[in-house]
Amino acid sequence: MDTKSTLEIIAFSEDLKEHIKILNKEWLEKYFKVEEKDELTLSNPKEEIIDKGGFIFYAKYNDEILGTFSLLKSDNETFELSKMAVSDKAQGLGIGNKFLTHCIEFAKEHKIKRLFLYSNTKLLPAIHLYTKFGFNEIPLEEGVYERADIKMEKIIT
Repeated sequence: MDTKSTLEIIAFSEDLKEHIKILNKEWLEKYFKVEEKDELTLSNPKEEIIDKGGFIFYAKYNDEILGTFSLLKSDNETFELSKMAVSDKAQGLGIGNKFLTHCIEFAKEHKIKRLFLYSNTKLLPAIHLYTKFGFNEIPLEEGVYERADIKMEKIIT
């Protein structure tokens, strides 16, 4: 699969809203569980992300949506990188790299100064990817997600 020439990152549209739920639930059920907070956000992505100033993106390959990620607004200069999921059939194709590259460029273009994310240290490939893109571990507050045991941030320059 030649992802460089055929994979595109596209923005949220109403007709794609189910994909964020399908992809994230598949991923969450594989590694953890769907928490109440996840269910609310994934069932109402426009209201819970877009209408609150956030953004949702998808990876599209051959007219098929294979991945998604979101930027949840904390304040005008700070966003949480969240709801990132890639279909099992697309794992290893570099979609995570493409997502993070797009995310950082998007942040620069929109004057976002800080990105942060919650993850779990058992997800070694993900932690490695975040580190490669300049995310550093910061103190984790309690009670955000049951599955989270690490918080990371990247200052956008």
